[in-house]
Amino acid sequence: MIEIIHKQAHSILSKTTGFISAFDYTLNPYSGCAFGCHYCYAAFFAPTSIQQETWGQWVQIKDNALALLQKKRKRPLINQSLYISSVTDPYQPVERELGLTRDLLSELAEYHEVRVVIQTRSPLVTRDIDVLSRFPYARVNMTVTTDDEDVRKAFEPFCPSNEQRLHAISEVAASGVDTCITLTPLLPVNDATSFAQRLLATGIQRFVVQDFHATKSRFVAGTGAHARQLLAERKWTSALYAEARDILMNTLPNCSEGQEGFAPSFRSYNDGTNEDML
Repeated sequence: MIEIIHKQAHSILSKTTGFISAFDYTLNPYSGCAFGCHYCYAAFFAPTSIQQETWGQWVQIKDNALALLQKKRKRPLINQSLYISSVTDPYQPVERELGLTRDLLSELAEYHEVRVVIQTRSPLVTRDIDVLSRFPYARVNMTVTTDDEDVRKAFEPFCPSNEQRLHAISEVAASGVDTCITLTPLLPVNDATSFAQRLLATGIQRFVVQDFHATKSRFVAGTGAHARQLLAERKWTSALYAEARDILMNTLPNCSEGQEGFAPSFRSYNDGTNEDML
């Protein structure tokens, strides 16, 4: 059972730093995430140690998120880039009922001039293709971490299947909205060559790959016992990651590793420039 917590947020847009500093702002409709992936770095940002330890068991809804964004109509965002979301999944299960992410996107599309990148692992994103099509630029990043459903279930037990995600991102691409598949982190794979071919079959033209981090000091939630056992059984090492990464990067078009791949397809407007999309 997921604990649903309602809160009043102080702000809805946050200036970016670090890994996604190429964007101007992040927007997180929720805190916490019911997907609760065992390796999730976002647990580190939970405000209390109890929430860190119970990551995946609670979700905070920012009840006033839309009202906060509506206040910005008097001074609309112009030529800004937004990453949605950095520490939650904007299309986690509660979104299906609440539609908060959709409301925020609709507000942005109607009253602001922004370019957005959506990061998710949920097929629910296809519901909002109509809204995403209204932006001057929008991209959906779909996270797919492995070709093995047993591995997926061990690390991401409450997430949609790989096939559901691949079907969804293909649908987004077919609509004309820009797309990317993020293999982040790349978990153990059965056959990197056949995995690459399956990814190619989606028609997606942009990919990102990144290593898996099991260190608890960096990712507070760590990995579950079954996931750690599976890693040991598969003997998934840095060398095996590097081998799979090389196959993927040599097969997939526009495949980058790490931070470089997450940068927007357009210049950030942090410096106040006004340049067309690259």
